[in-house]
Amino acid sequence: MRRSADSLTSQPIARRAVLQAGSLGLLGLSSVDVAGWQARAAEGTANAAKHRAVIYIFLTGGLSQHDSFDMKPEGPTDFKGEFNPIATRTPGIQICEHMPLLAQRSDRWALVRSLTHNNNGHDAATYMMLTGKSAVPPTYRAMKPQSIDAPSIAAIAGATSVRRNHLPPSVVLPEKVYHSNSGMFSGQFAGLLGNKHEPWFIEATDKPHAYHSYSGAFPKYLFNLHKGEPADKLDWRFEVPNLTLPEGVLAPRFRERRDILDIVEKQQRHLEDAASVGGYDRIRQSVISLMADSKVREAFDVRKADPKILERYGDNSFGWSLLMARRLIEAGVNMVQVNLGNFGSWDLHGNNFPMLKNFLFPPTDLSASALLDDLQESGLFDSTLVVMAGEFGRTPCISHIAPEIYKTSGRDHWGPVQTAWFAGGGVRGGTVIGASDQSGAYPTTDPQKPENFAATIYQALGIPSEAVWHDATGRPYPVYEAQPIERLFV
Repeated sequence: MRRSADSLTSQPIARRAVLQAGSLGLLGLSSVDVAGWQARAAEGTANAAKHRAVIYIFLTGGLSQHDSFDMKPEGPTDFKGEFNPIATRTPGIQICEHMPLLAQRSDRWALVRSLTHNNNGHDAATYMMLTGKSAVPPTYRAMKPQSIDAPSIAAIAGATSVRRNHLPPSVVLPEKVYHSNSGMFSGQFAGLLGNKHEPWFIEATDKPHAYHSYSGAFPKYLFNLHKGEPADKLDWRFEVPNLTLPEGVLAPRFRERRDILDIVEKQQRHLEDAASVGGYDRIRQSVISLMADSKVREAFDVRKADPKILERYGDNSFGWSLLMARRLIEAGVNMVQVNLGNFGSWDLHGNNFPMLKNFLFPPTDLSASALLDDLQESGLFDSTLVVMAGEFGRTPCISHIAPEIYKTSGRDHWGPVQTAWFAGGGVRGGTVIGASDQSGAYPTTDPQKPENFAATIYQALGIPSEAVWHDATGRPYPVYEAQPIERLFV
């Protein structure tokens, strides 16, 4: 199958990194280290053919099922909202009129309209959907990540899937899930797995400090949620720290190990901004992976992509994030979690319909459709599962709370049902699994729990059903706590 002009190949990266690292023990790599890297490089072509990956798009705040993928045009007037359903390419499947590009591609995606859990709080529901748990443990502390938390799906995926090369197996971008008033959400870290299995957090955006500062797909779709007034900040930053080696660093005069280490120490603070680093061994390997080859650095440098590519994905944070995810998958990362919009973006207690129509659906529809097309053209579609879900759905009933804040109505939190969207990775396109009742409030068929959701991701990554992970004391835990979602795959 034809590969796109924007494609990456990991084999030259691995081979070049081995050559650069192996000659004089760059960064203190032992002969065993180098031999291992050389062996993996030699197997690169075979591994590439077997590589299976996942992109998990997390819609922080919670997408309304009624206004997107499970519309109820015949439901109660107070429930169905302002949007109309449109036909998709698949007879019998309708979605919101404001996602026309995804509607045209319904033969490549499936819907699970019966994903359910019992919590309506952002903090606990985020924990559930990022860890694959139907309940929080007694030790859980909201907004206080702990080493005894359950590990995130991304952390387990990184720890138990087969690494393709020396790149990080699991990445989260463009920012952590963060509440401006309360702090960091629990459930997105390695927890009991230990720091060495933390996903790499690529912090590409400015640090959030208020609702309006990180809502929407800036710069073209930034909005002030609480006032409900369109806004923009042309100086909004989306970038990763400088991950380049100085010119000529691999020349003989720089080959003394202590000189290389001095350079790495200067770059280390940049790496720590871009990733959660678990140990020196991981630093020294990843420094070479991220710095020594221009193709890998290109994966991060999305703002400088060809203008046609940026137009295709959307020249905004949603487009940049999904483009980066696609590049990282092709470079050899097994799982990328993309947080599309941080807390506030999809949490539309008010101004629900204008915000979705004008600010959230356009970049989501464009970027997700571009991702599907790009994966198809680059030969990665069949081996890459793309998943999209939030921490919960929204209430069936529309309400208008806090009129001093919100000009128009919205929907509140609703854990009992949401629709999850799946594409690629062998998914049976044009399929709907499960259903909600007439009001879109509760599942009526095929209820699926967060455990089923997580198991589906693990299966797509090729993780064996009997796989286990171990905590710091060596205690084993099963990776799979439920069956993957049935009838989803061909």
